[in-house]
Amino acid sequence: MSEYPTFTWSVRVYWEDTDAGGVVYYANYLKFLERARTEWLSALGLEQDRLAETAGVVFVVRRVEADYLRPARFNDRLVVRCELVEVSRASLTMVQEVRRGEELLLAARVKVACVERETFRPARIPAFVMDAFGTAR
Repeated sequence: MSEYPTFTWSVRVYWEDTDAGGVVYYANYLKFLERARTEWLSALGLEQDRLAETAGVVFVVRRVEADYLRPARFNDRLVVRCELVEVSRASLTMVQEVRRGEELLLAARVKVACVERETFRPARIPAFVMDAFGTAR
């Protein structure tokens, strides 16, 4: 367990999320994870478009490790969990899960890098962003 709080976001599986068998297509889990991270930042008062405009930085996925454990299906109600577990000057590491009720469907570890909006070179995470992580504890 990290020193940071967890965040959860609910999602319903739509037909467009599934393959011909009605099972969530594996790549769509990454979309669920991305949306949950975006909602987490938003809940902290950090809108990504404003970060880009005011601080000149964006967050990009650097690495994803995902274990697909059980299938989700059309019309399932899922919960995506985000837990910040590591913060450095220019990156964040999160543990994320997708669950259907208590059943764990996917477990992932995601490293997100902070980069300059124009050059995509690594950038220091702005102090006000770091403060948002600290005040959310």
